[in-house]
Amino acid sequence: EDCGQMSAWYILNSMGFYQVCPGKPVYSIGRPLFDETTINLSDGKTFTIRTNNNSSENKYIQAARLNGNPLTEPFFTHEDIVAGGILEFDMGSTPSKWGVKQ
Repeated sequence: EDCGQMSAWYILNSMGFYQVCPGKPVYSIGRPLFDETTINLSDGKTFTIRTNNNSSENKYIQAARLNGNPLTEPFFTHEDIVAGGILEFDMGSTPSKWGVKQ
């Protein structure tokens, strides 16, 4: 019995992010499986994860934006989720340098 941790990990990972260190309010970004997912927050706000050009062939993140602002690092915080907004990914068929530390 894993108290639901494995299913929670799968759901979050399918939405395109996961918590590497439980208890730390930072989420690492991965490839979303869905074209769009919305989390309805208790205060009426929403946090939407949206992908552009998502398909089994276009599995590489080319760019990411949080509320229209470019994300240059492959993570965001729990505060970003509870503030509401849109996390948007542009997907492509070839690896890119997005999220790679120079």
